[in-house]
Amino acid sequence: MDLKQLHYFLTIVEERQITAAARKLHMAQPPLSNQMKLLELELGMQLFERGPHHIELTDAGRMLARRAHQLLDMADTARREIDDLRRGLSGTLTLGTVSSSGNFLLSPGMQEFRKTYPGIHFEIYDGNTYQLIDMLEKGMIEIGIVRTPFNAARFNCRYRRPEPMIAAMSAALDWAPERDTIAISELAGKPLIVYRRFYPLIQDACAAHDFAPEIYCRNDDARTTILWANAGLGVAVAPAGAVDLAAHENLHIKQIEEPSLKTRLAAIWPRDKYLSSLAERFLASF
Repeated sequence: MDLKQLHYFLTIVEERQITAAARKLHMAQPPLSNQMKLLELELGMQLFERGPHHIELTDAGRMLARRAHQLLDMADTARREIDDLRRGLSGTLTLGTVSSSGNFLLSPGMQEFRKTYPGIHFEIYDGNTYQLIDMLEKGMIEIGIVRTPFNAARFNCRYRRPEPMIAAMSAALDWAPERDTIAISELAGKPLIVYRRFYPLIQDACAAHDFAPEIYCRNDDARTTILWANAGLGVAVAPAGAVDLAAHENLHIKQIEEPSLKTRLAAIWPRDKYLSSLAERFLASF
């Protein structure tokens, strides 16, 4: 198996026909078919179900397609890093970031890093904390910018200062416009909009105060939480740093005075893997 074979394979997956894939690759059909037969022979599994009009992937084919995308992405990153080095630049840093990490990009440390190392390029992958941990373990990213809570046992971690959770709502839903802080008990009976990963944390905090939260909307992105609240659809509960990531001109924002709801951004990397000097410089600014 080599990268060229994987490229051929993914082209067939995209075109769903050997003939169309050969045309796109500017090659004859028989050599392309032969390459796929060799690949199937090497793997010992059938990759395609060949129908009268188009092909379908087998379970093995779908699995290989996922891995092939990852391998070709990493090969492309390696080529660009080497090209950066050839041109005298400092290289490319591959990061994974959660949606609620945007306030870090505005931090003095990040701004100073950009000024100190203007030749550094970034390759950014977005995802939730669990997706980024999976990408770290597969070697697709070098550093993950994630948010607590998570299982830190397998990683080196560098933490930023704790952030409180806030409640954000439109003026029509603001029951205490004269205050900029609230107790968690005041959320009882309110239509809450929450980022799904924080739901267990919020549920436990509410249970400790003898009520169950009324969840109007659960979602997978902190920005969605803020946008829905800004539209007047409910009360967002999110890390304070998430507010500036989406339109919030209609929001009244209040800090929730509840120690168990504090959360932190963390830069994480595997304990057993080499960390580049480029990544070490980045971590110094975190």
